[in-house]
Amino acid sequence: MPFNLQRNRISDIMKTLLPTSTAGSLPKPSWLAQPEQLWSPWKLQDEELIDGKQDALRVSLQEQQQAGIDIVSDGEQTRQHFVTTFIEHLSGVDFENRKTVKIRDRYDASVPTVVGPVSRNKPVFVEDAKFLRQQTKKPIKWALPGPMTMIDTLYDAHYKSREKLAWEFAKILNQEAKELEAAGVDIIQFDEPAFNVFFDDVNSWGVATLERAIEGLNCETVVHICYGYGIKANTDWKQTLGSEWRQYEEAFPKLQQSGIDIISLECHNSHVPIELLELVRGKKVMVGAIDVASNKIETPEEVAETLRKALQYVDADKLYPCTNCGMAPLSRQVARGKLQALSQGAAIVRKELQGAL
Repeated sequence: MPFNLQRNRISDIMKTLLPTSTAGSLPKPSWLAQPEQLWSPWKLQDEELIDGKQDALRVSLQEQQQAGIDIVSDGEQTRQHFVTTFIEHLSGVDFENRKTVKIRDRYDASVPTVVGPVSRNKPVFVEDAKFLRQQTKKPIKWALPGPMTMIDTLYDAHYKSREKLAWEFAKILNQEAKELEAAGVDIIQFDEPAFNVFFDDVNSWGVATLERAIEGLNCETVVHICYGYGIKANTDWKQTLGSEWRQYEEAFPKLQQSGIDIISLECHNSHVPIELLELVRGKKVMVGAIDVASNKIETPEEVAETLRKALQYVDADKLYPCTNCGMAPLSRQVARGKLQALSQGAAIVRKELQGAL
């Protein structure tokens, strides 16, 4: 993809005040996977699965565009799990030899084992990204797992060092990211929910490994840090966090000084003090204005009010309205309504800002 075309699309984003996007996944159609079930197995196989994923991507893209979303994605239709689908394509990881570990100090899960040096022998999502690029002229965003969240989803029997394994994953992610950029991806997002848990590691080497993952990229980069999907393990954890969720306070100062272009965070219906946005002043911010842990569809005015609060700490030309997290566990009808509310709420505030000029 010629660099000048990507630059023009990024320029268009800059011209669009409050450009909207999703943080990650959208519901899969019932003929591809079980509805409203996170990480559901595929219902198709082989060539039928390839065709089914592409059809689902087309539908997801159409729903985003019909809702008025400015920066579109594949809705994660081509992957089963936001971390392990990437890891499945790497060597050095044994998916038969599984161990039980505690994910983000929150819940137990059976995970694959790192048994040797990890490496990427071929691109993972590049062909999918090329397909998405062919379907739309809008700016596209692609999500990858971040290094710290990857190591938190494995049992390491080889490196026996979280930091060493994170640096290896950072190099692999950088290889994939460069090829995604060449395929026409305008924004590459790294999902790092682990940044809200392992604060010492974040500041010691977590942000550094993330910067290694973005090394040499010309496209825009995002780190997405949220409080997780609306599943019981996450909602139970949130109940222990008290009346104020100040986890962002630990990572934001370091991220504000980093080379990451955009910080993506959870805001609406959370207990995150809005003033914490001051810690990333100067960065672009994807403000989560849609609650993904509820089936209630926000009103456009509720979205607008979240954005107005964020504008106290984020310059208007740096604020990107977004969802709190992925919406895979929701029904397609609910997700569709939430996307429309996001666009309509952003339009309210956009009009207010333009009227004030």
